[in-house]
Amino acid sequence: MAFAFLEATVSEFIYDDAYLTINSVDFSDHTRSSQINGTGDTQDSTAMGKTARTYLMGLLDGTLDVELNDDMASGSVDAILYAAYKARVPVAVAWRPVNTTIATTNPEYQFNILVNQWNVGGSVGVIATKTLSFQITDTTTRDTTP
Repeated sequence: MAFAFLEATVSEFIYDDAYLTINSVDFSDHTRSSQINGTGDTQDSTAMGKTARTYLMGLLDGTLDVELNDDMASGSVDAILYAAYKARVPVAVAWRPVNTTIATTNPEYQFNILVNQWNVGGSVGVIATKTLSFQITDTTTRDTTP
């Protein structure tokens, strides 16, 4: 009896080398975790005569959630985020799942965030980190061309 095995193309991976820049500064080597979350306003479009509710997608919204190893050096994590927080203006972000060239299998997401959070401090004996959630402002682009 012969068995035929189908070879599947698997593109699953472990996050261990993501790419993240905030305000043109590469934070990849300080990033412990990062996640882009997208949502959309749900608008009820139900009209007379329907027997169930219907919905349309409204405006899109999103956040960038990050945990970073803190760094107080000039031009690093704390200085860049604090400056953006104080400036009260959106800053550019680029994020890729793997810290290599942009490709169809490694898209780069480009968007602006409002640095509406900042923190510093921690507990004795624990590595200094920042865990923050930034509001994405305007649209997000998914780029697959190097």
